[in-house]
Amino acid sequence: MTEVILVLNSGSSSIKFTLFCGEVPQLEGQISGLGAEPRLTLKSKFAESRIDRVLTAQEGTHSGALAALLPILESELGGRKIDAVGHRVVHGGVEHAAPLLLTVEVIADLKSLEPLAPLHQPHNLAGIHAACAAFPDAVQIACFDTAFHRNHPWVNDTFALPRSLYDEGVRRYGFHGLSYEYICRYLKQTAPDVFAGKVIVAHLGNGASMCAIRNGQSIGSTMGFTALDGLPMGTRCGQLDPGVVLYLLATKGMTPTDVSDLLYKESGLKGLSGISQDMRALTESPDPRAAEAIDYFVFRIRRELGAMAAVLGGLDTVVFTGGIGENSALIRRMVCADQNWLGLSIDVAKNATGEEDISGPDSRIKVLVIPTNEEETIRWHSSALLASQPNLA
Repeated sequence: MTEVILVLNSGSSSIKFTLFCGEVPQLEGQISGLGAEPRLTLKSKFAESRIDRVLTAQEGTHSGALAALLPILESELGGRKIDAVGHRVVHGGVEHAAPLLLTVEVIADLKSLEPLAPLHQPHNLAGIHAACAAFPDAVQIACFDTAFHRNHPWVNDTFALPRSLYDEGVRRYGFHGLSYEYICRYLKQTAPDVFAGKVIVAHLGNGASMCAIRNGQSIGSTMGFTALDGLPMGTRCGQLDPGVVLYLLATKGMTPTDVSDLLYKESGLKGLSGISQDMRALTESPDPRAAEAIDYFVFRIRRELGAMAAVLGGLDTVVFTGGIGENSALIRRMVCADQNWLGLSIDVAKNATGEEDISGPDSRIKVLVIPTNEEETIRWHSSALLASQPNLA
């Protein structure tokens, strides 16, 4: 019988979900506004039905939300059971470099990593606990955003700190690995020559990073020990002189919690513009601060593009993905402007219409726009893990 896999991506105020029957996404949606005004929205691929309703306050927690979703899933499945729940977990630490079954011991280990991903890890775990309660007979599987990068060359994996700290786990992990893995699998299937080459993928969204990839292997990432490093993001600062943190602590009298809130929640596009973290709002705003925030965002992408090309020792292909990378022709155009020195140019008309290949006619470097699909990566891993251990089915 076709296996049924529910994929969950649990955040602080939302749970995104996709129900797969075999390889087919049968149902997808999200529960938003957890802790405030919870709302369930979903659409069925098969029945062409949609649901959009406000949930009760009791349903406004991770556990309550999944309990509200359960009868809908049961109705959709018509008596079939959910075989596995695949979870996106942002941080796997040093030990977890591949998808794995969730046990009490594993969950405890993942909880110890919460300080390294405070915006994500606690909420990923809240979703796991809620799913264990809602689907007690299903296999629970964790898939890690850090796993794709775990075979970095050592020089791209370390900081210039005492080696004892590296041994303790203070190192560059890299994130958005589930997205990068999807792009690599897509390229391997559709363009194996591109897959085998030197590729930079720019995952640009509310969270943003770039990855240098050769033959499907992560060589370098803009993100490091936490998901703060590298590019500026919606509310996260990106690259920052660590002396700024020392200054905030010693001179401004801020506590570690104050600094964490500043860097994770009040910086990035939101902090630079003073307007919004949403790129759509910024591109529509006449306020000069919005334009300055966009300029800084683009400047950092262009800077990292050169750095990642140096890491690779050349460049064959650039891939734009993520909410901004896939949908903002303006950002793609600004990033690729005046890059002839690199052998990179885009076709402005193709970029505006959102074609997959937007390379300019004389561009030596291929430029692609590929929608990512982290849910499909999680489904694929969950299915493979079930197949490798048939006693779980």
